[in-house]
Amino acid sequence: MAYRRTPAVQERLDAQREAIAAAAVGLLSERGYSGLSVSAVAERAGVATGSVYRHYVDKSDLMVRIFRELCGREVEAVTAAAAAGSGTDRVSAVVETFSRRALRNPTLAYALLAEPVDAAVDAERLVLRRAFAAAFANAVNYGIAAGEFPEQDVDLTAAALVGAVGEVLTGRLRGAAESTVPDLVALALRAAGCPAVRNDKLSGVKP
Repeated sequence: MAYRRTPAVQERLDAQREAIAAAAVGLLSERGYSGLSVSAVAERAGVATGSVYRHYVDKSDLMVRIFRELCGREVEAVTAAAAAGSGTDRVSAVVETFSRRALRNPTLAYALLAEPVDAAVDAERLVLRRAFAAAFANAVNYGIAAGEFPEQDVDLTAAALVGAVGEVLTGRLRGAAESTVPDLVALALRAAGCPAVRNDKLSGVKP
């Protein structure tokens, strides 16, 4: 007869898995990808190293799942922020929300955006970039339909904005000026074709 886990055993394993995931997120935020190890995660979670391997094959497997969860949170935040308002509001919200969240936790943002990682983990990063581009594309399309932005290759604009915002943030995560986010918003609106964009007319969101 095959062994069946009792509800109590399953509950304990689920709690252990959650503790391991929480420990991994905490260490990733503090040390980045390169500073995280399975043994450190186990110590932080208060479990044996072997217990981590009971749930995850290796560090890469653990990080794939962690990246998937964290990237999902970022996508949800950006999508929700850009769900209302004019096309200008929506493009601005994509930039402001993503940038503000990244600047709030530079180490974690660098890990998610640019730190060298295993190929399997990098694939999750690509999912984030594509979702970020989709948010831009939706905002620009809304602006075109409303007559705010000119007709354009929306996918090209969205991809270019993802690259620009990611590159700027990666370089300024630990030394961003107060003007960084408003300047990025202005850049995004100019790229989308918004006429007469001036930084002093924007929201002035600070990192």
